[in-house]
Amino acid sequence: MDPLIEFRDVSKIYNMGDTVVKAADHISFKINKGEFIAIVGQSGSGKSTCMNIIGCLDIPTEGEYFLGGHNVGEMNKNQLAEIRNKMLGFIFQQYNLLPKLSILENVEMPLMYAGVPRSERHVRAREALKRVGLLDKEKHLPSQLSGGQQQRVSIARALVGNPSVILADEPTGALDSRTGREVLKILQKLHKNGNTVVLITHDNSIAATAERVIRLEDGKKIYDGPTTDPNAFVQPTFTLDDDSVEEGGNE
Repeated sequence: MDPLIEFRDVSKIYNMGDTVVKAADHISFKINKGEFIAIVGQSGSGKSTCMNIIGCLDIPTEGEYFLGGHNVGEMNKNQLAEIRNKMLGFIFQQYNLLPKLSILENVEMPLMYAGVPRSERHVRAREALKRVGLLDKEKHLPSQLSGGQQQRVSIARALVGNPSVILADEPTGALDSRTGREVLKILQKLHKNGNTVVLITHDNSIAATAERVIRLEDGKKIYDGPTTDPNAFVQPTFTLDDDSVEEGGNE
């Protein structure tokens, strides 16, 4: 079976004046249908670059990215927009809900862009809200909901198009710890129901909720394996030159 997501020696290079930044440096990995993967790394590690490429928001400078067997790097802007709408469901840290639309209308938005008839949009959006426990809030505005409830709405919006991949970018970043755990439980439940989930995070404890971790550092992949492996969450070890610390110095 072909992988759902495949990076083949992917690099992303940005020219910033006289400086060349390699945000992703020859990264390769495969993600199969039904997996729950965490891509983890600190700021500058390349995880946001990988997220943008996986989400068809950007294309590699070098190498190849395949989504569902399609070479994304060969697509034009219209084709990228179409594959995003058909195959990807996005969950953002800041929810990105439209404030003047009801919860139900927010969830319907991806279906509207896909040209789904209004009656079908309504049915599918209500079903998605039911899955996240918010059907009774369908007429509310986003401002009338808590942060956790707004994030659940964004999860419903991600689900409504029956995407091949749910791409969650720091989904608990704007939430308190208790509400964040509730959101992670929803993602785990979605995975158990057969959804493919790719979670982008800088937090080891959040990454540990996935089955597999891809850890990045300085644009390179430094680990790819199960969360049960002790090496999955080992942080980089920094060494200092002998003369950089004065012996017997103040603590």
